[in-house]
Amino acid sequence: MKTLKLTTGAVAASLFAVSAFAHGGATGIVKDRMDGMSAMKDSMKVLTPIMQGKAPYDAEKVRVEAESIGRHAGEALTRLFPEGSMGKPSEAKHEIWTDWEGFSDLAEQLHAYAEGLALASGNGLMMADSGQNAGMMTGASGSMMGAGGMTGGMTGGMMGGVPGREELAEMPADGVFMMLSQACSACHTKYRAE
Repeated sequence: MKTLKLTTGAVAASLFAVSAFAHGGATGIVKDRMDGMSAMKDSMKVLTPIMQGKAPYDAEKVRVEAESIGRHAGEALTRLFPEGSMGKPSEAKHEIWTDWEGFSDLAEQLHAYAEGLALASGNGLMMADSGQNAGMMTGASGSMMGAGGMTGGMTGGMMGGVPGREELAEMPADGVFMMLSQACSACHTKYRAE
């Protein structure tokens, strides 16, 4: 019995060591946010080939991964960046705190798009190939790209803010995914040190 406890303890210690090494020795809130970013990255790795048509479309998988991203976005993300939580091994740029409003806006956009992708997961891809998701080119509402297309017609439109839940839910999943990806990229470009 003692051997089992020792073995379990050794396994737990080694898993902790591997996790700490993967995050450059991060602890506390920095480790928490790195873990959240890793979870979102893992979901993006699952979603990207699906959205590119390189993997079969699976609406349930899309929904699950979108929900995972959503759990780590918005307020769940911003609360992991208290003032003064930068420095190695953190990859956070000082601009997060000097442009808190911009950072918070991108975190909320990420949350909205993740939620929208989960809602749109049943709509399939805009460009359905060889009958898979037939009819999805027009989205659930019957118009190209759902409610008004990518360039306008949505509440707020693409140029004037984040579309609402209803508009996102009507779009093809890959259209929402594109917006989600752009929010990730914009945040990394502005607020993450490479």
